[in-house]
Amino acid sequence: MMKAAEESMKASIADRPVKRSRRLPKMNWRGALAVAAFFLAWHLLVLLKAPGFREVASPVEVLHTFLTQYMGNPKYWNSWVASFKRVIYGFVLAQVLGIPLGLLLGTRETFHNLVYPVIEILRLIPPLAWVPISILFWPTTELSIIFITFIGAFFIIVINVHDAVRNIKKEHYWLALSLGANGSQVFRRIMIPSVIPSIAVGMTLGMAVTWNVVIAAEMIAGDNGLGRLTWEGYVSHTVTVVIIGMISIGLAGYLSTIGVDYLEKKMMPWRSTR
Repeated sequence: MMKAAEESMKASIADRPVKRSRRLPKMNWRGALAVAAFFLAWHLLVLLKAPGFREVASPVEVLHTFLTQYMGNPKYWNSWVASFKRVIYGFVLAQVLGIPLGLLLGTRETFHNLVYPVIEILRLIPPLAWVPISILFWPTTELSIIFITFIGAFFIIVINVHDAVRNIKKEHYWLALSLGANGSQVFRRIMIPSVIPSIAVGMTLGMAVTWNVVIAAEMIAGDNGLGRLTWEGYVSHTVTVVIIGMISIGLAGYLSTIGVDYLEKKMMPWRSTR
């Protein structure tokens, strides 16, 4: 009797429709207020002709220039596309080559002793120092910029993965092997979960460096892109164009960060959302 009652209760609970939360994502009001306060302070400093702001355009002037000259200008949006393509190509290539290399360096002692000293020397060279040799080596400017972008993220991901593998406690390997795990299972069940957080950190840092590098490379050698747009504004002494370029670069980097954060959440679903 009691058993039948329990089963009927479980069945009734199972039949109930599950109510899903449909809450809209909370807006970061503090962040929005901080941005508004920044633009207000900027406008007031220009209006009062504060030291250092006498030659700076106000937010109103920048917005007017953007709406009248750039909003519907295909060249401006092509600059966005060009910079994003270079960042994505360089960033993805750095992950594809850097992660396996980091794993090899961390697991193969002979390979580590041969290659790691070279990596240590090359990673200390600033990415922009590769610009001259990159222009000489690659047949087109586009490939040169992508290569420099790749360099910016490559060594970061290699070192992060290498350090993560080397920091795995040997006891974890011994325990897995003593329980009958083979090499493939150790790789999938121990090494990869241990390395994923470091890969995520490398992706975040690599994306930031990639944007810094690609903008500088576009200023030096590029024919288009957000970096070139900003540089042309500087050469022509058009402050509004320089500021439009700077804000565009900031927004592009922010969008890239959102994309990397999304990938991190997919890679590490056990972590709480920020």
